Amino acid sequence: MTLEEAKILSKKIMESNEIPLLIGHFGVGKTDIIKEIAKETNRKLIILVLSQMEPGDLIGLPSRENNKTVFLAPDWWPEDENTIIFLDEINRSHRSIRNAIMQLLIDKRIHNHILPKGTWIVASMNPPDEEYDQVDLITDPAFLSRFFILEVSPDTTEWINWAKNNHLPNEIIEFIEKNPEFLHTSNYISLKTTLKPSPRSWYKLGNVLKNLTEDEKRQYGYQLASGILGPEAAKIFIENITSNIPTAREIIINGKIPKNLELHDANSLILRIIDFLTNLTEDEAKNLINNVETISKNLLSVSSIVPKDVFFSLVRLLSELSNEPGFKGLICDKILEKISI
Repeated sequence: MTLEEAKILSKKIMESNEIPLLIGHFGVGKTDIIKEIAKETNRKLIILVLSQMEPGDLIGLPSRENNKTVFLAPDWWPEDENTIIFLDEINRSHRSIRNAIMQLLIDKRIHNHILPKGTWIVASMNPPDEEYDQVDLITDPAFLSRFFILEVSPDTTEWINWAKNNHLPNEIIEFIEKNPEFLHTSNYISLKTTLKPSPRSWYKLGNVLKNLTEDEKRQYGYQLASGILGPEAAKIFIENITSNIPTAREIIINGKIPKNLELHDANSLILRIIDFLTNLTEDEAKNLINNVETISKNLLSVSSIVPKDVFFSLVRLLSELSNEPGFKGLICDKILEKISI
């Protein structure tokens, strides 16, 4: 996503008391995004470069009080809620402070020190293809599930404007204008592909969606949802809330078949039916076995409004599922027989 998109979503996420994780190569402007948000919201910005911190720097030093060991608040600890804590290079943090980082992310506290209510937290890291030392933290699902992943990749125009504002030499600016392919590489593996939906991720997504307008949901919904659910679930979810395509059950059981579909919507319609049949349970198949005529008739109607190759992907699935034992295989076999006549 562009820097401007990342800035808008980061602010929305933090306003919802959730935590964005900005992923992008060194120098793309991740820190500048957070500095701008802090300035616009009149919040103090505390930047913690975790790769350079020792345990005592992050969690504070131990002290003796009434014959007990207590930890003093670290010198960076915020005094009030009007603060943004920026956890920079979070993937390069030392193993010895990971537990403290998790406690900060989950409980908004370290030891007996609790963050002022309303404190915002944001994190950043470089993508996994960087040549310097990477640690296991970036692939830990329990860790990644605490964030909304925002993968930042500035377009050429954005970067050139930034370069001019930061007084980079004209030779560099002119070269990138003529050769934008050399601005940055984009061959790293997206961490979003490791994300899977969970009760926690749906809860977190709901927190942020409540703060988006309908226009914002249409414009940024997929980028937001894919950063917490993963691309596959996000695509289906966003299509569900932004399009008028009926559910698979409405289509094949109730005959609610739309007309004049765009190619994108036709693909989405077939994908919904494929997903429905793939995940059909034995009990559901048993309940639907007497509706084969209706289902087959509705599927034939669907075949008339979608491209032939798109519909054929559904036929191939029915052929595969017809070999399964039980009612699921039986109903798919009967449907296949009806629509092939």
